[in-house]
Amino acid sequence: MKLSRQFTVFGSAIFCVVIFSLYLMLDRGHFDHPKSPRREGTFPKGQLSILQEKIDHLERLLAENNEIISNIRDSVINLSESVKDGQRNPEAINFSQGSFSELLPSALVSLTIDPEDCSFASKSGSQDSNVQMLDVYDILPFDNPDGGVWKQGFDITYNENEWDDEPLQVFVVPHSHNDPGWLKTFDDYFRDQTQHILNNMVVKLQEDNKRKFMWSEISYFSKWWDGIDSQKKDAVKRFEHLYYLLIYTIFITHAGPAGNRIRLAGRHGKPQSFGFFNLHNMWEWFQTAAPSFPIPSTCWLGHLKWVGHLKGEAAVFGLMCSTNPTKPSARTHTHPILWDVRFTPANSGDDFCSATGKHSFYIHFFSLIFSRAAEILYSLALVESKKSDKMNAFPSVDHYKLLTEARRNLGLFQHHDAITGTSKDWVVVDYGTRLFHSLMNLKRVIIDSAHILILKDKDTYSYNPSAPFLKMDDDQSSQDSLPRKTVIKLSIQPRYLLVYNPTEQERFSVVSIYVNSPKVKVLSPSGKPVMVQISGVWDGTTTVSHEAYQISFMVHLPPLGLGVYQLLEVLSSEMILADYNIYTSGGNNVQVNPDKVFKIKEMQNSADDITLENSYMKLWFSGISGLLKKINTKEDGKNHQIKVEFAWYGTTSNRDKSGAYLFLPDGEAKPYVFTDPPTIRVTHGRIFSEVTCFFHHLTHTVRLYKVQGLEGESLELSNIVDIRGEYNREIAMRISSDVNSQNRFYTDLNGYQIQPRVAMNKLPLQANIYPMTTMAYIQDDGIRLTLHSAQSLGVTSLKSGQLEVIMDRRLMQDDNRGLGQGLQDNKITANLFRLLLERRNEVDEVEKSSVSFPSLLSHITSSFINHPVIPMTTYAESGVPQILNAFSPLTSSMPCDMHVHLNFVCLQADSGPSDEAALILHRKGFDCKFSNKDTGLLCSTTQGKIKVHKLFNKLIIESLIPTSLSLMHSPPDARNISEINMSSMEINTFRIRLR
Repeated sequence: MKLSRQFTVFGSAIFCVVIFSLYLMLDRGHFDHPKSPRREGTFPKGQLSILQEKIDHLERLLAENNEIISNIRDSVINLSESVKDGQRNPEAINFSQGSFSELLPSALVSLTIDPEDCSFASKSGSQDSNVQMLDVYDILPFDNPDGGVWKQGFDITYNENEWDDEPLQVFVVPHSHNDPGWLKTFDDYFRDQTQHILNNMVVKLQEDNKRKFMWSEISYFSKWWDGIDSQKKDAVKRFEHLYYLLIYTIFITHAGPAGNRIRLAGRHGKPQSFGFFNLHNMWEWFQTAAPSFPIPSTCWLGHLKWVGHLKGEAAVFGLMCSTNPTKPSARTHTHPILWDVRFTPANSGDDFCSATGKHSFYIHFFSLIFSRAAEILYSLALVESKKSDKMNAFPSVDHYKLLTEARRNLGLFQHHDAITGTSKDWVVVDYGTRLFHSLMNLKRVIIDSAHILILKDKDTYSYNPSAPFLKMDDDQSSQDSLPRKTVIKLSIQPRYLLVYNPTEQERFSVVSIYVNSPKVKVLSPSGKPVMVQISGVWDGTTTVSHEAYQISFMVHLPPLGLGVYQLLEVLSSEMILADYNIYTSGGNNVQVNPDKVFKIKEMQNSADDITLENSYMKLWFSGISGLLKKINTKEDGKNHQIKVEFAWYGTTSNRDKSGAYLFLPDGEAKPYVFTDPPTIRVTHGRIFSEVTCFFHHLTHTVRLYKVQGLEGESLELSNIVDIRGEYNREIAMRISSDVNSQNRFYTDLNGYQIQPRVAMNKLPLQANIYPMTTMAYIQDDGIRLTLHSAQSLGVTSLKSGQLEVIMDRRLMQDDNRGLGQGLQDNKITANLFRLLLERRNEVDEVEKSSVSFPSLLSHITSSFINHPVIPMTTYAESGVPQILNAFSPLTSSMPCDMHVHLNFVCLQADSGPSDEAALILHRKGFDCKFSNKDTGLLCSTTQGKIKVHKLFNKLIIESLIPTSLSLMHSPPDARNISEINMSSMEINTFRIRLR
């Protein structure tokens, strides 16, 4: 009877909602039909076009109405199921109303994935390209014959009649290569050299309107532009129309020794590769066609002066076009011209690594991952300050300048000699200092933006830089030091802890902070106690400090939002303390002292294994080394032999040795050998358990979270590495398993796309090492083993079932590539990983497909490790104004495969931020052939569709207009859109205006 009454009331509510929605839809129309739509000739200005627009508008309204009814129907079904199941999850989550679930996430049902979303990965694997580079690798002998004048590669021969019917097409793409820091700092290079090149450009382009100029390094151009007078700026602006000044940065940022390809990622994940000559490669052709011309093979045209450069280029073109039997059609091609050229064949794969000799392989790794927290919070705070008439109080202009400087410093650090460390020591310090200052400034932006967003009464907001409202939970003293946790002082008055979620999905995460007392109580945003694990903060290996205690608890956060927790000191608190077992051997002279707070048990290293366990898996560790040995997955009850080891690489005894650029090992890596067993500290807790082993050169920790959901489904691995006392050695972490991966492994090419790799015995060992920007994995018919990384490193798989990551390098000599020094400025380095083991439900029909995709669980795991939550605490211990329980900018989680990419950054007006912002969305491709049961993902997929009016909570979207990725151009028919619709592996940019 009670159930029947509930459905009667709910049915009446549905009827009212439908009628009211229809009324609103008939009454509205301003969103999709702005007052001044930009038609720009799309339709004729007649009655027919007006009628057509009205019909289109009614169709959109009808579609929205159908969706409303569908959502109501789903709500009824969900309500019915929850009633039948006894309301299995009684504390339903509704972030927009500030309601939270206090418990750890329960075991969730299978993730709902639309079948259409799953078809992308299978179709991509079946898309055949004309040339697969892995097949080319199988064919090539890699015997490195003498290439004649140009020693590296092979001698160039051709049939004189080959191009009788169709001339050879030669595309020459000149561009700059001015290192923004290498042997000199960025500022020194600009002062001594670069500014003179750009000044001469203004003169030389005015002399001949046929001349074109391509410039890659926008960091230099921006600095030069800011310093020149208005007359010179006007002249440069005229070149764009009269003399074709082209700022070319999209594909070719620097052409190194392998700079002879443009790679484009197509919609279906199939890269297209176009062959072309840059001017460096052109000398190779020129010497082959006219070997008597005395040009050394090491000459780079980019270093010639302007006059010599122009004359030399003209001579090359003239000789090539007049005397060569191939009858080439050669032109200097610029970026717009290349778009109009059709290239064949289609190519998939790449040509890593670049080689400059038989065994000399360049090992360059870089990452484009950057925390968007400051950008997003600032953009939202800007809207909030306008709504509450606090624009004069909020430091919008000053903080925008800090964001701009941080973006430029981050962009500067993407230079290949910056992020790889292949620069002089003082240049590395210059890069580090720039990033460190930007990091400090971004923290200011984050805490000041969170301040205004979290206040309940915005009238109480005031900006005082000398007494900030919030502070971060960690501190870093210098550019080359590791961050240290700050200790929060507790009292009977609550201290507020704000935790920011920089990801687009609702999130459960474990937060660990330091407090000054173990007698602590933590209240959730709704005021209910949460479970807290209290762990020790250690002075050294075996001694507990009583100046601070680590508390860990689960937080539940809205997407891109803030959750507010309260910390109190209570005398009667029932403490959930971690217990410790410390394993020692007689030879390492380690003494374990009893503690007054924690239970610490001393044990001897033995052959007996150490075990940890949660609801997903059980782990076995060696009782001698403390390193992982085996994993049992409880879903299928199978044991997997997965071992963590460490190894050393030395360098060759030949004249050429490893250095900043080159990796020239003395054979396979040697096992890391310890004379005495390490001290092992085992932590047993309610929130997490972990095993930490203390070796001479590193401290290794494996943490297992004992919670339901995503954080409990993978292992957290962390290493603190210190090889400052070593001589010509490189240290690697090796994961060996029983995965039958053969010689095949997978790495992310650039944070966007997974590339298959094959380790080849016919190549030198160093040629089988590839960049790992965010992840690498191996797999067989049954399982996939993925190593997620929070930092960019080199990775390989030299044997079946192995993944090997190089963590640090210390090399005493120069490798004769121009740097003039070794790598001896090592610091104590922290590395963070997650190890994810997934069961494959299906196997790809063609395992040798040219592309591969992570699962959704793997994507979100990568997002969590690269975008960790950000804890902040109120600075004052008392007198804090009223704040919200939570700040929820989105109405709900975005689809699991959607990512707010790079930044949600405000556009620049003349004196600061404009009223518009840039919303950049990335839809990821994913593989559905994995178990999606109890993944803990609090999102779904929607075939790439997002209703605009459902995107933000309590914020009105005045306009959302598609634009080019660079925000420079909008389509001719651009107008407000009501639905975002993206294909997999696409990145779309929108101009958005919020109020």
